[in-house]
Amino acid sequence: MTLSTAIARLNAADPDFARHLDHLLSWESVSDDAVNQRVLDIIKAVRERGDAALVEFTQRFDGVQASSIADLILDRERLELALTRITPAQREALETAANRVRSYHERQKQDSWQYTEADGTVLGQKVTPLDRAGLYVPGGKASYPSSVLMNAIPAKVAGVGEVVMVVPTPRGELNELVLAAACIAGVDRVFTVGGAQAVAALAYGTESVPQVDKIVGPGNIYVATAKRHVFGQVGIDMIAGPSEILVVCDGHTDPDWIAMDLFSQAEHDEDAQAILVSPDADFLDRVAASIEKLLPTMERADIIEKSINGRGALIQVRDMQQAIEVANRIAPEHLELSVADPQAWLGQIRHAGAIFMGRHTSEALGDYCAGPNHVLPTSGTARFSSPLGVYDFQKRSSIIFCSEQGASQLGHTASVLARGESLTAHARSAEFRILDNEGN
Repeated sequence: MTLSTAIARLNAADPDFARHLDHLLSWESVSDDAVNQRVLDIIKAVRERGDAALVEFTQRFDGVQASSIADLILDRERLELALTRITPAQREALETAANRVRSYHERQKQDSWQYTEADGTVLGQKVTPLDRAGLYVPGGKASYPSSVLMNAIPAKVAGVGEVVMVVPTPRGELNELVLAAACIAGVDRVFTVGGAQAVAALAYGTESVPQVDKIVGPGNIYVATAKRHVFGQVGIDMIAGPSEILVVCDGHTDPDWIAMDLFSQAEHDEDAQAILVSPDADFLDRVAASIEKLLPTMERADIIEKSINGRGALIQVRDMQQAIEVANRIAPEHLELSVADPQAWLGQIRHAGAIFMGRHTSEALGDYCAGPNHVLPTSGTARFSSPLGVYDFQKRSSIIFCSEQGASQLGHTASVLARGESLTAHARSAEFRILDNEGN
């Protein structure tokens, strides 16, 4: 097979640049009517028939010969066995990554707080972990033990009482690295089910699968569609789009490094997006040459080729200031600042899921072991969203305690506002507690 790239070249100086950029960035996760109806039917079946529906769908979709739900449950001993089946190097890498992820996320943990006003009124916030979280993990070829760490560890750090993992095992194939990661991350229960049926089971519960409070983790279009439908019944992390990387480079990083950084996201799937922005036109040419040179050496070259040709781009800008403006416009999932002094530009970055600083900080380090979470907002949602973190597994409750004097003082204010809204019961409820009993 002949491989070649025709990566798009854009110039911010062109009058139509904004239109071309919008077209390049456009991507919408749309479930067609057939997918949507199938997911609704699956959810309905799981709600009505519970475990029996899970077993039936697992037999049909995953080719697993299971006679009962018991065949689809992995106990803690099986997870511990996985630790002995992976290589020592793999175990060491998982444990190193887990320790770094845990250390980073421990700094995110929020504590409850209160303060007392002069009249004795106490106000505050009570932070409480979720009781139970569900973790969806892709199975088969798309097996990502790193995602297990990134989703389960923040939940455990937050104090979630139970983490339940679902993972499909096509044709009964278990991924030992995924199970080992679950063991290291402290996952409590594992069910070898996947697809929309697994999402439905976590959202509504079955005889065996416990109902959870929030579902996190990536999946295919059926999983994403199911998460949309169960949102409200449970919380979800996000509906993630294809992986993205935006590299801003001043033209002085090795072009082979930059090409490989672009490949690191392009190899995920054909819809992934890899973009380079630089004020140096000659450097863009050198990176294009590196892409052509290195592409044939890649195991997933066909996927990279389609991604680069379909959604990739090399963008020339006037200067570094305009490069930062373009970066903020794109609001990428992953942003590499491959420049001499990244700290000088950091303050101007407003929208990015994760920011990789300097020439030596490849995005791949963040995917696996740097410490920050690799579950990040995509498709421009970094404008209003944040990486997955401990705070996603904690709830905040307001605390209000009024002293007798405080209730009386606040009662006057509440009364005026409530009567202004024609809510008399609200007003009188507050007025009953005014010390001089005015308004009663």
